[in-house]
Amino acid sequence: MDETGQSAYCDTADGAPGPAGDDSGGPYADCVLCGEPSEYPESTRGVTLCPVCEWQEAQRTACSG
Repeated sequence: MDETGQSAYCDTADGAPGPAGDDSGGPYADCVLCGEPSEYPESTRGVTLCPVCEWQEAQRTACSG
């Protein structure tokens, strides 16, 4: 935890978990599946997904066992 009592993973003002390294401004990276804007800045490395595709991917991998 940092000096404010929030974990390093809480990037949003309300304390809800946000994307790591979210700068909350500037252009956002496009989703690699549907092309919609993601919650991640363009400087994010790796595969970026919009919230809908991210949720669908989590559902697919959770039920693949």
